Amino acid sequence: MHANYVIMGKTEISTLGEFGLIRHLTENIKPVQPSTEKGVGDDAAVMNYGNDERVLMTTDLLLEGIHFNLEYVPLKHLGYKAAVVNFSDIYAMNGTPTQITVSLGISKRFGVEDIEALYDGIRLACERYGVDLVGGDTSASMTGLTISITCLGTAKAEDIIYRNGAKEHNLVCVTGNLGTAYMGLQLLERERLVAQGNEKAQLAFEGKEYLLERQLKPEARRDIIAKLREAGIKPTAMMDISDGLSSEILHICHQSNCGCSIYEDKLPIDYQAAVLAEEMNLNIVTCALNGGEDYELLFTCDINDYEKLVPIEDVYIIGHITKPEYGAVLVGRNGEEMMLQAQGWQAF
Repeated sequence: MHANYVIMGKTEISTLGEFGLIRHLTENIKPVQPSTEKGVGDDAAVMNYGNDERVLMTTDLLLEGIHFNLEYVPLKHLGYKAAVVNFSDIYAMNGTPTQITVSLGISKRFGVEDIEALYDGIRLACERYGVDLVGGDTSASMTGLTISITCLGTAKAEDIIYRNGAKEHNLVCVTGNLGTAYMGLQLLERERLVAQGNEKAQLAFEGKEYLLERQLKPEARRDIIAKLREAGIKPTAMMDISDGLSSEILHICHQSNCGCSIYEDKLPIDYQAAVLAEEMNLNIVTCALNGGEDYELLFTCDINDYEKLVPIEDVYIIGHITKPEYGAVLVGRNGEEMMLQAQGWQAF
């Protein structure tokens, strides 16, 4: 007989959630290496090897059936997205991604051509963003496809932006639009159900290509990082929006010990996403707050940067930072207030 080493009477992981679990597991870990400048708790770790530049490191794990569905996700797109979401974490620290390693768990149903298609997407992302693929690992898998990517980057010490620098009266800003990737996912899921058992089904993607692109092939916002530098703006706190705006602004409020007021009528929402949400009886504001996978930037900056900020295309001021006792608040179109909650994507 096999010994059973699973602990009985367990606490369900879902009671803590992804970030609660990370905090629980890492709260007593104290770095002993002098080169570890910043460990767990931001978009990337920061290492100091004794010169002006810091080394940034982030890692991401994607599991088939949890993070992606190969019924409608092309492998080349999946490879591209897997790489870009790691680049996004480095840009969110105001750094530049430089190298990645790629590790794969591959089940028997995949052939060489499938993995070539995946790598075509990874290589394309690396070419577009000037990143080198420098190593990795492969293993057999019993549970489908697993992708783990670690990304290294660099930044000058004085340029790095953490999540803990937001101050009262700072402006709260986002790039692009919110909830669009989530609506792309809803569209794909709807059409998957329509097509089940009906090979002749006509998929209703026409006019909604942008939604699909935002879900299947996101881009990291290095363009905004460049524009902020050109304008002489250094955000006080910053992160990328992977789990939804509500979740991310709560991270900034928690780590910066502050509150915030976010205004519903200032949230940037794409027209196609709003139309589809209405078709599907979804609240587009809820999607914008909690959808996730937009990989836009959320940042705070000094109110004195307002005049420099306004001319930057695709940056939107959606609120301001307040005292911690006020909490994180969404102000509705009629002035009503409700507390923001992290209702975004949950891994467990």
